[in-house]
Amino acid sequence: MNMINDLARAARAALPALAAAPTAQKARAVRTAAAAIRARGTELLAANAADVAAAVGLSAALVDRLALDAARLEGIAAGLDTVAGLPDPVGEVIARWQRPNGLQFSRVRVPLGVIGIIYESRPGVTADAAALCLMAGNACLLRGGSEAARSNALLLDCMAAGLRDAGLPAAAVQMVPAGDRALVGQMLAAHGLIDVIIPRGGKGLVARVQADARVPVLAHLDGINHVYVDASADPDAAVAVVVNSKLRRTAVCGSMETLLIDAAAPAALKQQLVAALLDGTCEVRGDAAVQALDARVVPAVAQDWDTEYLDAIASVAEVAGVDGAIAHIAAHGSQHTECVMAQDEAVAERFLARVDAAIVLHNASTQFADGGEFGFGAEIGIATGRLHARGPVALEGLTIFKTLVRGTGQVRA
Repeated sequence: MNMINDLARAARAALPALAAAPTAQKARAVRTAAAAIRARGTELLAANAADVAAAVGLSAALVDRLALDAARLEGIAAGLDTVAGLPDPVGEVIARWQRPNGLQFSRVRVPLGVIGIIYESRPGVTADAAALCLMAGNACLLRGGSEAARSNALLLDCMAAGLRDAGLPAAAVQMVPAGDRALVGQMLAAHGLIDVIIPRGGKGLVARVQADARVPVLAHLDGINHVYVDASADPDAAVAVVVNSKLRRTAVCGSMETLLIDAAAPAALKQQLVAALLDGTCEVRGDAAVQALDARVVPAVAQDWDTEYLDAIASVAEVAGVDGAIAHIAAHGSQHTECVMAQDEAVAERFLARVDAAIVLHNASTQFADGGEFGFGAEIGIATGRLHARGPVALEGLTIFKTLVRGTGQVRA
């Protein structure tokens, strides 16, 4: 028996109703789910506390992603409310043209279909992914980690309440049992039943999905993100952005991992940047030039420039101006999120144009690499590939298009 095939067939049977559902009906389901999350807040926090207590052996980064508090829970509910109010992409006409023979063409957004989401920790993904898939007319199969099983089950109940209230098929959002690892393999092999797989988790999970999937994958691997501080940067802003990029939440994929400092920057600014990280209880691993700035800096090794720490550790290097920073990022970046701190507009524009990443910022923290901060309400992940969608994937990224051709009896010669 193949459980995934059964779940996926039920999800596919729900697709016609989802694709045809008016915006108000989908939005009602999502808003009702948000209300259920708020109403069951105490129960959800207790379930999450039990998950955290049982999370023996998880890294500090994964525990941070697993844990919910009242503010994070409200953030999940508020994100659903925002998603419910976003413009509906389904049916949007994104291009129109006419040929000399009178044929009229229109390119229209349609749902992707059945989406499989495989994720670790992060119980908020259960609600975010379900809401985004639903508002874009898709059905989803959610496979969360066993470490978040209690939290995920209750969040799924809240989503199910929304579907019932709106009169939408229950199979629109289904949870794959977390205890059986073989089910992940079944998801990856469900070609023709699952239309796309989206993994959210550690490097091992994402690498396995990309290596084994017979279904298209929308994913990112590492978030090896850099902040480059140019000699022209405003010192106060540079220090504030660097500290926030690294230390606001070290376990998020938008956290800065490497700081690049212009060799031509004032010595006082260099020292201030390094000291601010160290004083914020961040370990700094630096090259020889950075080690000379502060005795607390430990020597960096080659592996540091290619490491996503997800912890209070940063690698720091001096570079030869903006071109040195661009070259370093090209060699070591993961095409996730990069930032330039500069008052010189020519430097900023050169960085923005030449750095290859899904998100490139000027004078702003890398911690803004988040669908909510982009105005999307939530995200299903940050894609760093080159096909279909890139950056925070929200409603638009969960659609594809079809081309409608209207004629008056034309035949081809």
